[in-house]
Amino acid sequence: MQTAAQPSSGALRGGAAHLAGELRPGRVYRREDLARLSTAVDRHLQALVASGKLRKLAQGLYHAPKQSSFGPLPPADDRVVAGFLRDKDFLVFSPSAYNAVGLGTTQLYNRTFVYNRKRHGVFKLGNRQFDFRMKPRFPKKLTPEFLFVDLLNNLDELAEDRDAVLRLARSKLSSFDSARLQRAADSYGNVATRKRLREWAGG
Repeated sequence: MQTAAQPSSGALRGGAAHLAGELRPGRVYRREDLARLSTAVDRHLQALVASGKLRKLAQGLYHAPKQSSFGPLPPADDRVVAGFLRDKDFLVFSPSAYNAVGLGTTQLYNRTFVYNRKRHGVFKLGNRQFDFRMKPRFPKKLTPEFLFVDLLNNLDELAEDRDAVLRLARSKLSSFDSARLQRAADSYGNVATRKRLREWAGG
């Protein structure tokens, strides 16, 4: 039975139709994942892309789109990144998240950071660009203390009034749990950020 979440197989036949039947809407697949299900994977992938069953995100990386009343939905960032890295050990976020810390930052960024241990550089995956940054340590999820420290780490890259942010950051220091902030600084702060926080705490 054809579900509403998947477009019709249309002219797909034989092995391509069989492969289409194995796809799960919303999933991201690597070529090697699908090669195990096909006797002519490249030909079948080409047919699936042409039919809309799959969308190519990058070389060897594909997405089976979910359908909505407005058309195919884009893949979730974590699925795209996991497929690209072949790994689930990463943290994906936009620098717009810094605005939640209350340090006067207001810019909205069309950028997505991926902190990970495997890849470094800006990669276009589908219609999105991801800024992969290799880091020795990063949390599993965003916390106010991590965002505070990471904002200070990256302040020179941001479209903000640097001095105004630093003044407000210093004045807000006491609003954070000091032990949690210290752990975040020790774990995730760069040399300049750790030095600045020590000076603020001492002064």
